[in-house]
Amino acid sequence: MEDKKPGTGSEITVIPEEEISIYEPSPMEMATSFMNSGGDLATLEKMMSLQREHDAYQAKKAFTRAMAEFKANPPTIGKDKRVAYKQTNYSHASLGNVTKQINKSLGEHGLSASWPLEQDNAGIKVTCTITHELGHSESTSLTAPSDSTGSKNTIQAMGSTISYLQRYTILALTGLATEDQDDDGITAEVRYIDERQISEITDLLNSNETIAADQDAFMKWAGIETVETIKANDYGRVISAIKGAGK
Repeated sequence: MEDKKPGTGSEITVIPEEEISIYEPSPMEMATSFMNSGGDLATLEKMMSLQREHDAYQAKKAFTRAMAEFKANPPTIGKDKRVAYKQTNYSHASLGNVTKQINKSLGEHGLSASWPLEQDNAGIKVTCTITHELGHSESTSLTAPSDSTGSKNTIQAMGSTISYLQRYTILALTGLATEDQDDDGITAEVRYIDERQISEITDLLNSNETIAADQDAFMKWAGIETVETIKANDYGRVISAIKGAGK
């Protein structure tokens, strides 16, 4: 759009505001300009260090604010998987349901979740990392052996453990729980059976012919996700259930 300046015969061009951009020099250009104007390297390095600290602080503040907003209106995570075996019926929230609901809500606040994996002699380690768009991230980890219960092959055993740990690490990191959460929950006071008890229960499971015929079905009926995650106060109940199977 062209206009004539009042009182003159000259013409001026009016540029729409949305087409105006402000040039921001890159860090390298700023550093070069500083050095060309007589600045010394030591001062430049100190300035860059202070800038990094400032950026990291601002990113952490943004992360904390985003998480506070996320928790102020958290998603509702219903139990979408039902297990029915004989007289037992219970439900739990699947990994897909947990991640779908949480990731959707996290994304609305500039946050995203990821799960780096590691494996060693101690088992499978799953780390849930939540990262803000400005770069700050926080993580929590859980480790467990492959879930070798039932008739799973090696890949299925690993997949079962990974899914379980992914589900609980994101719940722990976000401070959320599934709707009506009960035995699926994780709290600071929860204690699990020790190595001796794990070995005892595993031997009983493998030696019981009735259970061996369909160990997965028995585990679901008994409300056991993996032997390693049996709560200490459920030890006696599980032992009785195993010994009573087939009688």
